[in-house]
Amino acid sequence: MHELSITRSVVAIVAEHAIGQRVTRVRLEIGRLSAILPDAIRFCFDICAADTPVAGAELQIVEIPGRGSCNECGAEVALQALVGRCPRCGTSSLKLIAGQELNIKEIEVQPCA
Repeated sequence: MHELSITRSVVAIVAEHAIGQRVTRVRLEIGRLSAILPDAIRFCFDICAADTPVAGAELQIVEIPGRGSCNECGAEVALQALVGRCPRCGTSSLKLIAGQELNIKEIEVQPCA
């Protein structure tokens, strides 16, 4: 389960950027073609955040759909998998433009009292 190590890294990065403040919310963007399971990240989050400034923070995950650009005709297409065909010209020569990302999009912090 690589999501555990990914979640540990996310929590470490967020805690480092919180600079001594308590984190109240973390918003992630996870691409649907990234092979990262959002439910597994949710499961690991509280465990990894325990005893850090991120403990108790709300986790929001936005799933980013797969998108590709056809190298032949330039059409932009939705992708459900890393391989696909252009619906306009039928080629399988597609360049991935979205869907594999993992971004820490936003953190919300509250100063420690």
